[in-house]
Amino acid sequence: MKFPILLPNIFNHPFTYESDIKLKIGDFVKVPFGKTKVTGVVWDEFENNSSKKFKIKKIISKLDIPSLKKNTLAFLNWFSEYNIVPKGMALKLVLTNDDELKNIDQKFYDGLIFNDYDNLIKLSHDQRKCLEQINNSNKKFNVHVLQGTTGSGKTFVYFEALKKILEKGLQGLILLPEIGLTTQFEKKFIEFFKFRPAIWHSGITKKNKKIIWHGITRGKISVVIGARSSLFLPFKNLGLIIVDEEHDQSYKQDEGVIYNARDMAISRASFEKIPINLITSVPSIETYENIKKKKYNISKLEQRYQNASLPNYEIINLNQIKLQKQSWLSKEIIQKVNSHLEKKDQVLFFLNRRGFSPNVFCKKCLSSFSCPNCSINLVYHKSKNNLLCHYCGFKTSLKRSCSKEENCDFIFSGPGVERISEEVKKNFPNKKIEIFSSDTMNKKSSKDKLEQIINNEIEILVGTQLISKGFHFPNLNCIVVVDIDSSSYGHDLRSAEKNLQLYHQLAGRAGRTGKSSTVYFQTYNSNSTTIADITNKNPNIFLEKEIEIRKKNNLPPFQRFVSLILTGENENKLEKEAIKFKLFLKNKLIGKILGPVSAPIFRLKRKYRIRLLVRGPKNMKLQKTLYMLISKYKFLAGIKLSVDVDPISFN
Repeated sequence: MKFPILLPNIFNHPFTYESDIKLKIGDFVKVPFGKTKVTGVVWDEFENNSSKKFKIKKIISKLDIPSLKKNTLAFLNWFSEYNIVPKGMALKLVLTNDDELKNIDQKFYDGLIFNDYDNLIKLSHDQRKCLEQINNSNKKFNVHVLQGTTGSGKTFVYFEALKKILEKGLQGLILLPEIGLTTQFEKKFIEFFKFRPAIWHSGITKKNKKIIWHGITRGKISVVIGARSSLFLPFKNLGLIIVDEEHDQSYKQDEGVIYNARDMAISRASFEKIPINLITSVPSIETYENIKKKKYNISKLEQRYQNASLPNYEIINLNQIKLQKQSWLSKEIIQKVNSHLEKKDQVLFFLNRRGFSPNVFCKKCLSSFSCPNCSINLVYHKSKNNLLCHYCGFKTSLKRSCSKEENCDFIFSGPGVERISEEVKKNFPNKKIEIFSSDTMNKKSSKDKLEQIINNEIEILVGTQLISKGFHFPNLNCIVVVDIDSSSYGHDLRSAEKNLQLYHQLAGRAGRTGKSSTVYFQTYNSNSTTIADITNKNPNIFLEKEIEIRKKNNLPPFQRFVSLILTGENENKLEKEAIKFKLFLKNKLIGKILGPVSAPIFRLKRKYRIRLLVRGPKNMKLQKTLYMLISKYKFLAGIKLSVDVDPISFN
């Protein structure tokens, strides 16, 4: 008997195999492919008839793994079509292991199953009201948005909603935008539920991933807390998906298979016929528009938990204060911070820029350090005494012969968090100070450091945007935004939205336990729209304004954008190929093709980059046509195409 077997590779179709084994759609099988043996899945349709005749090979064996459900297969087929990705690559996101895992230590699964219990945490009246609205929605597929100011207790509300699902014997998935959040979040989860969740992200060992994967397929794990990739786990009986911080741009996977995990989570919930809860303080534009259209339900928490007050905002006008040379902190800020420290408040200096300095150049020959692989400057990291490219990882030492005389004499232009940290240490020499960024918090010691911050053993933090993402620091009552002016809108159509969400989240870290708190903005432009939008405590005013701008200019979410990026090592050849490719697409699509133009980061990882942008109506016809056309076009050797549907970044 013949069977269509989809393999985890670049093909958009299954391969035909034969077997005497009794098989059904969704079964995992081991098959020969070339000179190797590969794990595949019995798919729901055969490959299209081909003029070529191939010898049909036999399936080696059926694997002892519960079958993929038909609705999961349907989701993967749709995912492939929507994101213009081969079906085999969609399947690859599911198959994290090639082999059956035998002799699993069953002790690993101890404590990973929900047991009913009496919860001592009492919800407020507003929380109970929101919970009731969510529970009424959580009976079938439905998108429910829980919007609440930071510190309003949203987590406890959706924990209670999840508990209702678990009581039915179903599984739950909680998506988080950052790996760094999992440690503190896991602790909060265990305190509430009295059992452990499975943690899933890129930092988990291959062995543990295999064990978790098999446990999920067999229902031995009740809840997974994970990053983007956890969305593709083959749950036995998934009952609820929760997307925490749904607005966060980190849900966009921008390498390899490109997709938006939030949007794909909504689609998977639709195929699974289960509810999904989106959690946010400031909804994304897309979510807000769907709320307005009544496609999504919404409940709101207007007050902070236990009536803690929101932080105050204060503007420090740098036009009226002369900063000292090579200084970024005003005397006024230092005085303000000292008064907070006297009250035992924890302080955060915020600058969304890693390293010591983003630009290093010689004052004699005036040349800077740029990445040999990418068209960007190298960032100097003083802690490691090297220059680093934040895109490709290239590193080099701070040494260079000067074209004018002997060695270069370096000047550091602009600050990063390391440089601000040095200035903070000079002004507050007796205080415990730590940098909070992806460079420092993705290490083994980060768990201990988090505990020190929570216990107020670290008095001053100097941090990047990582600190804005869901951490709870009970003593943090003073935040200094060192350079709000650097948050320019630039070329990114989403910049204004990103800024609003970032600074609302950041402000929400302060004053969460009831003490008075203040966020200070240092600026040379106190009348900027950025500051006005951020300090307005009703973010919906900005969202309404932004929606009108997007609608007027036919921008997302009112039109679909598809970014087509061509990469290659030969610049001239790439430019010619981009023009040729556009001519090939022209008049064959329902929509407009913009470009080709050089990408803002024109060279990345030794490859030149040219962008085409297709804009058209919001229906699947655009993707279907694009996929068909792309499959017919033969690119020159050495030139690759990456497709980004609904792009977030335009770099």
